[in-house]
Amino acid sequence: MFVLSEEHQAIREAVRAVAEAKVAPYAAQVDEEARYPREAHDALVAADFHAPHVPEEYGGAGADALATVLVIEEVARVCVSSSLIPAVNKLGSLPVILGGDETLKKNYLSRLAAGEGFSYCLSEPDAGSDAANQKTRAVRDGDHWVLDGTKRWISNAGESAFYTVLAQVDPAQRSKGITAFVVEATDEGVSFGAPEKKLGIKGSPTREVYLDAVRIPEDRIIGDVGQGFALAMQTLDHTRITIAAQAVGVAQGALDYALGYVQERQQFGKPISDFQGVQFMLADMGMKVEAARQLTYAAAGRSERGDDDLTFFGAAAKAFASDTAMQVTLDAVQLLGGYGYTRDYPVERMMRDAKITQIYEGTNQVQRIVMARQLLAGVQSTL
Repeated sequence: MFVLSEEHQAIREAVRAVAEAKVAPYAAQVDEEARYPREAHDALVAADFHAPHVPEEYGGAGADALATVLVIEEVARVCVSSSLIPAVNKLGSLPVILGGDETLKKNYLSRLAAGEGFSYCLSEPDAGSDAANQKTRAVRDGDHWVLDGTKRWISNAGESAFYTVLAQVDPAQRSKGITAFVVEATDEGVSFGAPEKKLGIKGSPTREVYLDAVRIPEDRIIGDVGQGFALAMQTLDHTRITIAAQAVGVAQGALDYALGYVQERQQFGKPISDFQGVQFMLADMGMKVEAARQLTYAAAGRSERGDDDLTFFGAAAKAFASDTAMQVTLDAVQLLGGYGYTRDYPVERMMRDAKITQIYEGTNQVQRIVMARQLLAGVQSTL
């Protein structure tokens, strides 16, 4: 049976304490006002939980993949919007970790560790599931590159200081012409659209990023010219697991709240937790959450080791955990009845927040394509 090490258990307890004291009290207000969770941001930075994956040599906590999952899970348990702070910081900076040279790492990872955010610019108006269909162009101009294009659905855009931007340098090469660059929010020609009006995760701003003749030095290329798409896909193999962690967290939060409610709510002279129909719902919820958690932790182990079956496990954890989160949060609303349908109780927010985990970093339909291809290629192992 899988058991967390004492160190990992201590990390969970430490993050839960911060989340309950400094994040949870503002979660409803952040959602209601659709504002960035500044209180959570400051608390996570102070505790070094905002980007725990950054290696120690760059000033970070040096957390492994499982510890990073635990941070995201525990924050998402009380506020999914706030859990996007560590999740997006890993997504945005992982290409630098995987493919950047030492100068790039020292510059940007140290600043990330100090509290500056890092977003990821892959999606475009015509490049969602078809991520290779990049229209953003990068043209060499001496020892600089000039970027032009629009990125869409960018999490924490406008809040982050840095952006990993995928751009096409040679359209004839399609995916092999895509190159990754670090763009700074202060670069001339960078601007942001209005925040999207969303169903959930309202505290994490989602904006378009506009690149209008953005001129950046050549030393901000991540890896080699033409390596960008491979880095982007490799990044997603690892970071899909952070979405699974979000899903496990919000599902656990909904289950915890529902468990407390059904033991207090009286109908027909006794708590509704005494009714077998309610007990069956709770049993299914608990079973699915634990299955999702174990799959997510197993995937995190593969991420840390770089196992050959990481692609399968990352996709499987993301798809299963997010489907679980959607079902469990729906059931939590059902268990609360009319109360669950109001904003006076947190489960309707959790239900709205859970939905995005089935969509971003690759829809669950795309995850099933990924898994099937891995199975057909014989790339899968047993737990």
